[in-house]
Amino acid sequence: MNGTDATDATDGTPVDEERLRRLLGGPDLAWLLERVRRRLERGQQLTGPVSLATATAAQRAAAERLLGRAPSGGRALTVRLDAVDAVLVRSGISPGGLTAAVTALTGPVVPLEEVRRSEDRAWAQAYAPLTALAGEDPRLARWTGRVRDDGLVRRLARTPEAARPLLDQVARVLRALPAEPPRSLSVFAADLLGSAHSLDDGTPAATLCLSGIRALTGHPDGAGAAWRRAAWASAGLLRDDVSSTVLVLNLRGTPALDWMADVGDPCVLTLRQLAHRPPPTTPPVVHICENPAVLSAAADTHGPDGLPLVCLQGQPSAAALALLAHLHALGAAFRYHGDFDWGGLRIAMTLRAHVPWEPWRYTAADYRAAVAAAGPAPQPLTGAAAPSPWDPDLARALTEHGVRMEEEAVLDALLADLAGRGQDTP
Repeated sequence: MNGTDATDATDGTPVDEERLRRLLGGPDLAWLLERVRRRLERGQQLTGPVSLATATAAQRAAAERLLGRAPSGGRALTVRLDAVDAVLVRSGISPGGLTAAVTALTGPVVPLEEVRRSEDRAWAQAYAPLTALAGEDPRLARWTGRVRDDGLVRRLARTPEAARPLLDQVARVLRALPAEPPRSLSVFAADLLGSAHSLDDGTPAATLCLSGIRALTGHPDGAGAAWRRAAWASAGLLRDDVSSTVLVLNLRGTPALDWMADVGDPCVLTLRQLAHRPPPTTPPVVHICENPAVLSAAADTHGPDGLPLVCLQGQPSAAALALLAHLHALGAAFRYHGDFDWGGLRIAMTLRAHVPWEPWRYTAADYRAAVAAAGPAPQPLTGAAAPSPWDPDLARALTEHGVRMEEEAVLDALLADLAGRGQDTP
């Protein structure tokens, strides 16, 4: 401050700043100013004693000069705040007392409650893009609440000022997903956010977007580079166009597919192949399974005579979704079978969100029959429950029996349906 006097923060009466600094502003009484300021921030009264457990001789001498007498004895240095206030008022150094003196020496004091309210308002404004997003897409409502409550945004952005532009980016990305047809992740980021590296691994935007994608697509939790690649792909965003693949058997329409179907061997299709040379025709019915073991057994059992079969290999890849969407547009009907467990139901729900299908031995009656035919000690059902809207009784049956039945447990029945007799299966 300029000059000798500063205005009292409480009633406008000048504070004698020069004398105040000599009396109270030295380093040996910094501990006392800090204690007083903390009380003011908390809205507490400046009365009663404050103590310093291990005081130096210089700190004791400074307290004695302040009070005009030696402080109380004992190992700790104890100073009564009302006594300090009285000295400041009586001497005319700070007619407004201790509150005015501390404000003059350390700056205005903002109560912590006011700081918290201001911070809460700032964070509420920062979260506005997610709040709007939750109102637009019910699938993201629970996710936005969880992200707000678990502190993930605060850990990534640190401040409301940094959080607002970050959440603007995240909301823009999630509004644009899933990308149909699938797109390069870097090109998508460049087009939407202005930089091809905006969604690189480890960036706050990528971390939050991947979290939101799980809510959008039902992609399971996980970690690692392979999981991140699969999670992006589940929303139609690809690191490249050859890593995403789908496994098929006896599907025809291109020279490569015809060649593999002629010998009854499985064929792996990349997203690049499907984007540039998709099959121009489709069979009327395409069966879909979850696990490669079913497709491999069908190739061994039926060879080129088996019905066309597509294998998801777990959560449907971008290549699988691109193939099935293409076949659906050509008029194909789908029959789907998966594992009888909660994960299997979630995979079925993800597929159902992209293309329509009818259950292929994938109902409550089929599950109960599989349980009845199972050997001793089947594997227990684990994980969080999932719905089965194509047959609500299936989810109830899973809960009732509490065991999981993998596709391999009903392999014989599935293979019989794929025998190529030219008939649909239930």
